[in-house]
Amino acid sequence: MASGRPPRTAWRARARARIAYLEAELEHESGRLPPGDRTALIEGMRSHLEKARAAVDEDFGWRFLWSGSAAREGVCSNIRNAEVLLIQLVSDDEAAGRVSEVMALVKEHLDADDPRRVRLALRLRPIISGDVTASDRDLMGRALDAAYCSLDDELARVRSLRNILWAATVLVMIGVVNLALYGWFSPSSLSLCFSPQGGPGNKVTVVCPTSEHYNQSATKDASELASATDIVTVEIAGLAGAALTVIASLRRIRGTDSPYMLPLASAVLKLPTGALSAFLGLLLIRGAFVPGLSDLDSRAQVLAWAAAFGAAQHLVTRLVDDRAQMTLSEVGRTTDAVINPERVAVREGPPASAPGSPNGAGPHDEPHGPDGDGEPVPDGGSPHRRSGA
Repeated sequence: MASGRPPRTAWRARARARIAYLEAELEHESGRLPPGDRTALIEGMRSHLEKARAAVDEDFGWRFLWSGSAAREGVCSNIRNAEVLLIQLVSDDEAAGRVSEVMALVKEHLDADDPRRVRLALRLRPIISGDVTASDRDLMGRALDAAYCSLDDELARVRSLRNILWAATVLVMIGVVNLALYGWFSPSSLSLCFSPQGGPGNKVTVVCPTSEHYNQSATKDASELASATDIVTVEIAGLAGAALTVIASLRRIRGTDSPYMLPLASAVLKLPTGALSAFLGLLLIRGAFVPGLSDLDSRAQVLAWAAAFGAAQHLVTRLVDDRAQMTLSEVGRTTDAVINPERVAVREGPPASAPGSPNGAGPHDEPHGPDGDGEPVPDGGSPHRRSGA
């Protein structure tokens, strides 16, 4: 029974609509013919749909931050399994109509030389013409299930990278906060003050991120004038510089149907990384690590360098952006094949009839190519053996 509450998220609304459609299909197929030996399939499909609806309607409360992904995967898995079982229940005419949808999913998620994809491609024309056998249904179901499993693996890689990025963001944020706290309670230990200017006599000007101290004794350690808010100020300036690179990187972000918001995780990582790189950059300048750049002349210059170092984190995090885009692009992208099974299927057409068999070879037998083992070989290709399914 559908819940009366409106869905809280868009994916729940789509899942409810899909579940309702599959429930209608199940009722139609249940009443079309006596159950007979289809009882197990009907009950299995009904069980998957009930589990999917329960997961859609479940309210995780305060646990939604880490339970939403698990619920979504449970819903999608049960819906996909129900669709695989539906292939075994529909009529021959409807199976012939659905084979094109199955082939489209198979082509999107299975490698072009996957045996299940090759066999389905070779049986595509006979199935569409209405020559549907029980073995064809089994092939369609297995190929569809394999395509869904491949899709799950692709999304698992996206989810894994998303989790790694969020974990890295939390760890970097913890490091940034700890630096700020340490600088608050012991400002002289991590001083970012500079003494570039000389004054009258033995007096110097000490420049810190939050203040400038004039006419200080040249023998006085600049670290003694550090403020508790110096590191926090530097980190805020670095975060502002990183935020600018986040805005600039939006032009490269493309919309994705992946459910895990990987581009967002990649963008958020830039913010604490910018704060950390600002602190480390000024620390390197103060330690005269950069030749010719050891002392900064004013507080504004200190903050400007902090913002610049915060923006410079993009030199590192852009590699993460590239990895994220590559992972997203791998969803639905299959490898190249040694053969082109779809072209072979079109060229060969239905298998020729043979004595003692209404369809010639078995419903899943490929035409024998030059290599003699049943694997079609493209024009100009060399014979080779390949392992079967």
